[in-house]
Amino acid sequence: MARGSKPGGGASRRLAQRLKTAKGRSTSSQRWLARQLNDPYVAEAKRRGYRSRAAFKLAELDDRLHLLRAGARVLDLGAAPGGWTQVAVERTKGGTVVAVDIQEMDPIPGATILHLDFLAPEAPARIRAALGGPVDVMLSDMAPPTMGQPEVDHLRIMSLVEAALALADEVLKPGGAFVAKLRQGAGEPEFFGELRRRFVVAKRVKPPASRQESSEFFVVGTGFRGPG
Repeated sequence: MARGSKPGGGASRRLAQRLKTAKGRSTSSQRWLARQLNDPYVAEAKRRGYRSRAAFKLAELDDRLHLLRAGARVLDLGAAPGGWTQVAVERTKGGTVVAVDIQEMDPIPGATILHLDFLAPEAPARIRAALGGPVDVMLSDMAPPTMGQPEVDHLRIMSLVEAALALADEVLKPGGAFVAKLRQGAGEPEFFGELRRRFVVAKRVKPPASRQESSEFFVVGTGFRGPG
């Protein structure tokens, strides 16, 4: 995706679609499907061949912060289905992009895909071998499946992002960048403090593609200076 490009024109300008039938669907699934049908990011992702609307979140973050540079080494954690990986490949122009997920992923031209639990003891060594050197940009759009218990779900998200930051301590190069999805809740201020200790600049950012009703946002650290 070219920098500065946004959904909206052409095919994505359309009248709101209505569900033809609600038979057999729960109220929550009806709301989700209606939102998907009427979401310009969903339509634009389909038009451009992106695997998810989440591709626009990374693109918008990069438009603002200029994280992805030609020739960079990029690690994409929790990459499935691959929208962020596609954007990373496009914007690093010949760089090295390694996508890691515990789920199987279809191949993406220009990226190396590791079917791997990044928490496994052997993960850092396998990731470093695939990248061929230290990481310039580490990305994490990870979120565990929800269990319907907000406090438990939040703790599980925090556990993942804390583990991602610990991995960054092992594989990120000095001066590198870190991007991770978070949600508001307990533990987030403390995590942000850890980010500030490790990076010259730490920010909280909510890109336009993040739905306004969602509590998600992204933390971004630039200028990695080593473990806190």
